[in-house]
Amino acid sequence: MSVVGFDIGNENCAIAVAKRSGIDMLLNDESKRETPAVVSFGEKQRFLGSSGAAFATKYPKSTISQIKRLIGRKYKEPSMQEELKLLPFETTEGPHGGVLIHLQYLDKTWTFTPVDILGMLFAHLKQMTEKNLESPVIDCVIGIPSYFTDLQRREYLHAASIAGLRPLQLVHDCTAVALGYGMFKTDFLKKGPTIVLFLDIGQCDTQVTVAAFEKGKMEILAHSFDPNLGGRDFDEVLFSHFATQFKQQYGIDVYTNVRASMRLRTACEKLKKVLSANAEAPLSIECLVDDKDLVGFITREEFEKLSAKLLQRVSDVCQKAIKDSGLSADKIHSIEVVGSGSRIPAIMRKLTSVFDKEPMRTLNGSECVARGCALSCAMLSPTCRVKDYKVKDIFPYSVGLRFDDGENKRHPELKPFPKGSPFPTNKTVPYHGNITFCCEVFYTNKMDFPSGISPLVGRFRISPHLTSGEKSVKATVNVQLNAHGIFEIKSVSFLEVLHPLFDYSKLYSLMMMYANNLMKNGAAGYNTTGSTLRNAHSAVEPRSRAREQKLLVSENYHVMTTIDEIHKAQKRAEMFADQDIKVEKTKEKRNTLESFIYDTRSKLFSSFRSLATDSEVEIISKRLQKTLEWLYEEGDDESEQVYIRKLEHLEKYLDPIENRYTDEKVRQEATRALQTCIKKNRLAADQLPPSQKEEVNNACIQAEWWLNQLSHLQDSLPKNATRIYCLSSISGITQAFKRLVSFYSIFS
Repeated sequence: MSVVGFDIGNENCAIAVAKRSGIDMLLNDESKRETPAVVSFGEKQRFLGSSGAAFATKYPKSTISQIKRLIGRKYKEPSMQEELKLLPFETTEGPHGGVLIHLQYLDKTWTFTPVDILGMLFAHLKQMTEKNLESPVIDCVIGIPSYFTDLQRREYLHAASIAGLRPLQLVHDCTAVALGYGMFKTDFLKKGPTIVLFLDIGQCDTQVTVAAFEKGKMEILAHSFDPNLGGRDFDEVLFSHFATQFKQQYGIDVYTNVRASMRLRTACEKLKKVLSANAEAPLSIECLVDDKDLVGFITREEFEKLSAKLLQRVSDVCQKAIKDSGLSADKIHSIEVVGSGSRIPAIMRKLTSVFDKEPMRTLNGSECVARGCALSCAMLSPTCRVKDYKVKDIFPYSVGLRFDDGENKRHPELKPFPKGSPFPTNKTVPYHGNITFCCEVFYTNKMDFPSGISPLVGRFRISPHLTSGEKSVKATVNVQLNAHGIFEIKSVSFLEVLHPLFDYSKLYSLMMMYANNLMKNGAAGYNTTGSTLRNAHSAVEPRSRAREQKLLVSENYHVMTTIDEIHKAQKRAEMFADQDIKVEKTKEKRNTLESFIYDTRSKLFSSFRSLATDSEVEIISKRLQKTLEWLYEEGDDESEQVYIRKLEHLEKYLDPIENRYTDEKVRQEATRALQTCIKKNRLAADQLPPSQKEEVNNACIQAEWWLNQLSHLQDSLPKNATRIYCLSSISGITQAFKRLVSFYSIFS
């Protein structure tokens, strides 16, 4: 089983694999360790990853990026509406309240959910992994933000199943970072835990985790986050600054042009990186709008002033993590900063002022999540041996539930998993009410929950398997927060009281006693035992009985992607994959035909020229030119079979010349081989008796004469003439010569 960890970022993805030598990062087709999280739909095929990013400018409305931000989100959420304004593709509200993406592909309008697109991205990463490892990949561990809701976690699992992956666990990003840090770190405090704060500033979010490390174990003390604060927000500050400047200076509104906005945002992202190393930086974009070249300039000091509110938010999320951990800032031993958005010098200065210590960068900020996921997968895999290391993670939300049995009775709100609960974990909660009821699950503390997102976790319907006479039950509900951080109802059971069971053995004993009295005492015995017999039935105490009954629990109703939709998405993904393969094969055949034309044209006037007649060269050249013109005009978009037939047609014209070329090479090789054999036997003949020496020399002379005669005759003919002999002729002379000299036990 492969031991793989996936880090699906909002901008880039990374893949890590655990091997005996350690954790290795896999390279994509461009030999890069990060792959863009982009799916682009062209006219006839999809472009995923690096190729998708390359086609983003050409197909902006059919290129899906930032897909992580759309997973498990409601279309009408205010924060979602702000998110969609930054995306160039068309979206609408789906039947379950989610986001639907509309685009043109294969001359048809298609509708996709974010789970569909994420499934395609997972499939691309799976294919890359299998290509690198040369083995199938199924089991994996995937990193997710700690702020992901139950629905978002479920949708990640659905997307992975569409791609044919089976996640063993969804791991919080910073937990994966902490695992990779703690597993290989050796300089922890000897007494007491070492407290480390991990700050991950990604492209679109900020996550903070406080972890306590001791030898052989780690414990997460707190998770804190700001889902809407990342590197792109600093890019947006620059974008807004220059968009306003260009409108005032040049009268150009980039907001009205999709391509112009994309180019300016890309330029601002590069400018931010330049400002991280320089005190000032220029901005220059050629032909941004209406063939106008735009120029701008900004200093690092100006940039930091524009970003003051964002820098304060970074400080706030760190301080919240410290507060939730129950510690003070002076208890933090070190601060580890990771993430693509953390390279801004002002962020490092802000952290230094808050914690009074310099933040560290001992981890690879782009790869640490994937490495931690691969390590977690190795710990879960039965095929890998990993040193014992205990990991205790906590859930960042408080999970509550409420029962509804359809009656007017109000059931109390229960909180089986308060904030900071370790997971996976099980709890049991009591229920008393109607035998058919619903369980509504939700996140309770709105202060800790991201604003604008529905706190509803799910709604489960619970009912008996068969029609039961019971109307009211006292049930035990077994709930679980599983390894993925997903809420589940494992079982619901109650004790069903059955009809009383009389102890007929006791009644039988009384009857036997009465019979014996009658036999011994006759009618007189009736007076002593008659009343006992008449009251025997009431005298026998019934035994109460009960058995455990299970109630049927439905699937979570608060899920955007149903099982049928997953199966449909799997079939559609297979169809798209087949289409991609078909288009790639067609491109390959077209390129083969094009290469054949240019290669043949070159050979006709070089290596093949002496072997072809003038008429052959003329005819083939015309055919090649005609095919090339067709290829660049009418034949630019043909099927694979058409290119194959065109190639076969050209090869028929070239076959006679290629045969002559091949025969010429074979003749020269065979001639050299025979000449070498003759030379060796002549030298070896000097060691033989005179009579045998003469026989060998005569054989050498005869073989040499035949070879010279054939070569002279062939050389007297034009090279483009039909061959007068072939390889079998020289082979025959060679074999006859070897048989003759073999009698003398010398070289043959």
